[in-house]
Amino acid sequence: MEKTSLVLTILGRDQPGLVDSLAAIVADHGGNWVESRMAHLAGQFAGILRVEVEPAQAAALTTAIKNLTAQGLESMVCADPQLPKSTTGTLAQLDVVGLDQSGIVRKISQVLAAKGVNVEELATECTAAATTGQSLFHATAQLRLPQGLEIEVLRVALEQVAADLMVDLTLE
Repeated sequence: MEKTSLVLTILGRDQPGLVDSLAAIVADHGGNWVESRMAHLAGQFAGILRVEVEPAQAAALTTAIKNLTAQGLESMVCADPQLPKSTTGTLAQLDVVGLDQSGIVRKISQVLAAKGVNVEELATECTAAATTGQSLFHATAQLRLPQGLEIEVLRVALEQVAADLMVDLTLE
C-alpha cells in the first residue's frame, strides 16, 4: 500500500524536547520521518518536515500535530501530492557574502525570478566579521536553472547586481 506524504511546519517558542515531541507524535502514528529543516531563530523554533504515514493514520497524525497549540506551537499540515521532482535543467550552487544591508535577498531573487530559476534551497545568516565586527551577510542557495539558460548568462546578470550591492558572489 502506498504511504501518504505530509509536509508539516511548526513555529513557536524554542524549548528543550520539542523535536522529541514531534518525533514521538510521528512514531505514535506509525509514521516515518523522511526529511526536515529546523532552526532556532530569534528565540523561536521554526521547522519544516516531511513524513510518510499509512493513509488510515494521516488524519489522526494531522490532528495530533495541530494539538501542539496547547504547548504554544503554531502548525500547518499539507498533503504532499508526490509529484515527480523536476530533474530537467541544471543544478547550480550560489554563494553570496558581503556587508549586511537591506535588499540583498530581494535584488538577487529578482534576477533569479526574471531568468526563470527555481530556488530549491536557501540558507542565510548574519555574523560578525572577524576583523571589524561589522555584520556580514552570507547566503547559500541551491538553484535549478530552466532548460536553455546557460549558467554564464545567469552569472553575468547576478554579477551586475553583486557589483551594485558590493557583495562577493560565486555561482557553480
